[in-house]
Amino acid sequence: MIHYPASPSGARLKAAVCQFEIAVGDVDKNVSTGLAAAENACKSGAQLVVLPELWSCGYDGEKIAAHARKTPEITGFLSGLAKAYDAVIAGSLPEEANGRVYNTMFVINTTGPVAGAYRKIHLFPLLNEDKWFAPGRQSVILNCHGIPAGCMICYDLRFAEMGVHLAAGGARMIVVCAQWPAVRIDHWDALLMARAIENQIFVVAANRCGADADSGFNGHSRIIAPDGAILADAGQIPAHVCAELDFSIIDNLRTRFCPVAQRVPAAYPPA
Repeated sequence: MIHYPASPSGARLKAAVCQFEIAVGDVDKNVSTGLAAAENACKSGAQLVVLPELWSCGYDGEKIAAHARKTPEITGFLSGLAKAYDAVIAGSLPEEANGRVYNTMFVINTTGPVAGAYRKIHLFPLLNEDKWFAPGRQSVILNCHGIPAGCMICYDLRFAEMGVHLAAGGARMIVVCAQWPAVRIDHWDALLMARAIENQIFVVAANRCGADADSGFNGHSRIIAPDGAILADAGQIPAHVCAELDFSIIDNLRTRFCPVAQRVPAAYPPA
């Protein structure tokens, strides 16, 4: 049996997901678009704002390291927004560190600086992502207005055991940023709901929309409740949507029945 702590008394959070078109390689345009989207969400009262994966540049192959060198300036812009609106802002950007480049979700907290970062563990083989990025080696749970939030980036969503690990570590929601293509959008919809239901946890997920030279993207950014209910859906065009997360719902669900605490990992160890 696993013990899961209750949420802080009366804990609520207004979350927003933003989706927009990403112009591959055009950092100035994307940053302008992304900052405007984040600010509009903040003006809607969002305390947590989630942006898509690699929102500053897209998957720009050989130029990704050059784009990564602009990331500190971009996180500085986000810090200004977070501080101005008392919001937490999360999204994936290329990060250069120790001579390597990572696909990293930066989480900017309400006092302005980077509160933490998660480097994408599972690199997507169909995009040859491992050619341009080094893999992260550790899952991450960060503080979001006092609520523990686990982090996932796109392909990570297919790994159920990662969601289990985050929930077991105390996460009350999973924040996801992605560039999930339209051709497999039914998988996106199903996996978001599955991660929420199986872990009795909120899922706050931002995907991009639009198209690049290789793929089309049709959004479906969503906020999912611990019982699988869709609290907000951004549809297929540039937009942001918000929902209020009432974390007492998790505790009420787990009081009635609690599969997340009744797992028997010794009976089905990793292969």
